[in-house]
Amino acid sequence: MIFFGIFRKLLSYETLPPMRGRVPRGCEAGEGSDGAEDRTCHPMLRLDLKPGSPLPTSFGGHPPPQRGEGGGSWVCTTATLRRTTLMACAILALSVGGLHAAPTPPATKAPPAQIPAKPEALDLKRELPSPYTANVQGALPPGANPNADAAYGAYQRGRYVTAFREATKRIEANPKDAAAMTLLGELYNQGLGVKQDPKRALEWYRLAAAQNDAHAMASLGLMAMDGRGQPKDERAGRGWLEQAARKGEPAACYNLALIQLASGKPDDLAAAVANFRKGAEAEIPAAQYALGVLYLQGKGTPKDTAQAAQWFRRAADNGDLGAEVEFAIRLFNGDGVPKDEARAARYFLHAAQRGNAIAQNRVAKLYVAGRGLPKNLIEAAGWNLAAAAQGRADESLDQATAGLKPDERKRAEALAAERANLQQ
Repeated sequence: MIFFGIFRKLLSYETLPPMRGRVPRGCEAGEGSDGAEDRTCHPMLRLDLKPGSPLPTSFGGHPPPQRGEGGGSWVCTTATLRRTTLMACAILALSVGGLHAAPTPPATKAPPAQIPAKPEALDLKRELPSPYTANVQGALPPGANPNADAAYGAYQRGRYVTAFREATKRIEANPKDAAAMTLLGELYNQGLGVKQDPKRALEWYRLAAAQNDAHAMASLGLMAMDGRGQPKDERAGRGWLEQAARKGEPAACYNLALIQLASGKPDDLAAAVANFRKGAEAEIPAAQYALGVLYLQGKGTPKDTAQAAQWFRRAADNGDLGAEVEFAIRLFNGDGVPKDEARAARYFLHAAQRGNAIAQNRVAKLYVAGRGLPKNLIEAAGWNLAAAAQGRADESLDQATAGLKPDERKRAEALAAERANLQQ
């Protein structure tokens, strides 16, 4: 938890979620996840609903919001990912290591049978794109190879045995096919269609990195820092991330920015802003959220509430739950955007329906006050009970809904029970 304490001081919220490297794309995109990450966060700790009063902002004068864990794992485990980032943030000034020598391509033996695609989880708490996350949709590089869609299209649709077979065919035809090498590394790393084998994954990633594949470099960096398939090596891990970031690999830029931000050095802070921007412009929601926070606080960049609101909106539209609540705050207060309580209420309501306890609490308050939403004490009680079930009890809301009749109370409890399923 040391790392998260550092971020609390630096950004006034507990942490930005570390992000694993994206799968490279050497083909036309197939079906798959949009790569957005959804996490429960807790901005805005009080809501004054006196007529005409603004919503309190989530920074400055209020306890910092928290980006909660959301009940899911980023990669193998949330603890593993935290350990990875903790070790990375201990590095202050490290040189960049060179590429590893490429090993002899490991033998590839196709599995005997097709493994069914994993069902997609309820779209509430999606994982960040990572070397361990299935069905990740990444950005297509310019001039994508049209022959790659058989391998990557199969991967994106969850047909991992087919993806393995097609990638193997490509390497047999072209021993320097870096995209196919990285895909095989991904399959071995995740254990998709083949037995999970981090060491074999490293071999394929290193082969791809030797062909200057930035996605493979990013994966190698995170695996080195995680000690996955090899002894932990923070210096080498950061070196790989820096190499990938110099090539513009978005996930590497984001992860490197986290390390730079944690160092506290002015030069690193400026570099972190630049790397967050690269990730944000590549539509990585967590990077967009981070850039919004930095603009809001004026850290590493001049304070600009309009830019902050813009990046929160883009992150929210890409599925970031914390940014959705933050943008709702800006709308409600007219901070960086024109004041629009009705639109703010829609963002709060959408986040509440996705299981965010803070948004549920705020929606309950809006229903009590009739601001942005029609006054409705039954709905207010239902959302209040749902938030309380997640540890967000509110005495003022309890008092405001205390006058409900028994049948109204039952209806509110039924609504709360339905909404409890949003956290499952």
